[in-house]
Formats: sequence, C-alpha cells, structure tokens
Amino acid sequence: MKTNMDSEWQGIIDKAESLLDKLDGILNAATHEMKFDERLFEEFLAFRWENGHGSGTLTPVEHPHMMDLDDLVGVDDAKEELLRNTAQFVAGYPANNVLLWGERGTGKSSCIKGLLKPFAPKGLRMVEVQKGDLIHITCILRFLREKPWRFILFCDDLAFDEGEVSYRELKAILEGGIEARPDNVLLYATSNRRHLMAEPMNDNLGREIHPEEAISEKLSLADRFGLTLSFYPFSQDTYLAIVEHYAESMALPIDVDELRTEALRWALFKGQRSGRSARQFIDDLAGRLAMGKRTLAT
Repeated sequence: MKTNMDSEWQGIIDKAESLLDKLDGILNAATHEMKFDERLFEEFLAFRWENGHGSGTLTPVEHPHMMDLDDLVGVDDAKEELLRNTAQFVAGYPANNVLLWGERGTGKSSCIKGLLKPFAPKGLRMVEVQKGDLIHITCILRFLREKPWRFILFCDDLAFDEGEVSYRELKAILEGGIEARPDNVLLYATSNRRHLMAEPMNDNLGREIHPEEAISEKLSLADRFGLTLSFYPFSQDTYLAIVEHYAESMALPIDVDELRTEALRWALFKGQRSGRSARQFIDDLAGRLAMGKRTLAT
C-alpha cells in the first residue's frame, strides 16, 4: 500500500525525469549535425529556423516579403544607417549587430525585410529566428560559419519578461562568449522596448543591497548591439505623407483633400497614426473604391 510520502517521492522522480528529458533534448540540439542542402542558398533568399524533437533545421521561405524600402516614409535617418551598415557587411568590411526599437507599426521589421531587394543579388541571405529558439543560436552560427554567403539573423519583436534567463545566451553571442561570432553573420532585431527587458519598479525599491547591479545587467543586453536605431511616433503630417505615397503608387482615383479626410478618420478609428495603419487604410480604401464605396460612413 502506497503512502502519501511514496506518492510525493514518485512525483519528484517524475519531474526530475521530465527535466532530464528536456535537458537531453537541448544537448542533442547543440551537437546535432544539421542535414541541409547548401545549394538551397543559391535558390532561396530567406529561411526560417524550425525546431522540432530536440533538433532543428533551416527551412526555405518560398515567398519572402520583398519590401521596397522606398515605400517606407518618415524613417529616412534609420533607413540610411541600416543601409550603410548592411553595405559594409555585405562588402566584407566590419559592421555591427543592429537593434531597431520604438513605436509599433513604424516600419522596424519592414526596414529589415527591405534589405533583401538591394543586397540579395550581392550574396545576402536572411534567417528568421524566433525568440524561443535563441537557445539554438550556437548551433545556427556554427552551421553558417565560413559559408560563402552573408547572413542576417532576423529576430522580430525581441523582448524578455521578468524571470526569463534565455537572454544570457543572446548576450554571449552578441559579445562576451568564448566562441567568436562568425564574420559572415550579423543579428538584426526589433523590439518595442529600448532595453529589451522588463524593468519593474521593484528594481529600484526591492530588497537587493546593490539594485544598480541587477539594473546594469538588464541594460547591458541592449548595449551589446553596436548600432541602435530609434523609431518614434509619427506626426500627423508624416502619417498623411505615407498615405499619399501609397495612394499615388497605387494610382487610386481620389482627390487629395478627400484622401486626407478619410485617412484622418481612419486614424481616429484605429487610435493611432503609424505606417502600418496607413497601409491598412490604403488597402481598405482601394477595396472600397473598387466596390464603388468612397467613405467609411457609406
């Protein structure tokens, strides 16, 4: 007859076995020799790291989003810096990992995806890595090292909540690990947070004798990106300029004053003025015009 003590010990054993299984999967992934046909780098421009059953591989993206950087209005300074850094990298010169941070919908991800058009013909390839797969980044880097292409690891919407420790793996890869980062790989990440980490008030009011050390550890993650580009909320004039650019490129049959009125009404409806909402408005307007409806109220 089993006692309560026996049941408790069995529960502990089951949890320990589960933890060991997960650890074994992580170790297998780290030593897993990726099976991948390198000729795919000649055929495809973008890839996605897909993890499964303790190992992972690069999966080609058959229809990548080939964003045109000329369509990104109001972020000229950030675009210029990103293009300059990427041009240095593709040419084989020193360049920096990049963090693009700021207001949502302002074009951070689009700026990175837009690099494929000008630089893919020069040997650039892009690999999308989800935050949860950063634990495999060492395996990815070892595989890409010394390949004859230049790779940007694209990590979108990167941020770490309180209690997450996977950011330490990322810190070592960016700068500070014993294994040098391959010369043909850079990390480009986007985030809505400047410092990538949650910063609760108890960082300053907690029980630590030296709370500044805990805060410093969080700030040091963003500092490891050599280039940090800021994306700020758009003014009304910038928002309308984006709308007019899209409307002109699509040759929409609408008067400028009516276009602006409808665009401002859409922004009020959405509760924000951003490049994303401008594009959503234009898509909605193009559909309404095609259906013979000119206004939101109709």
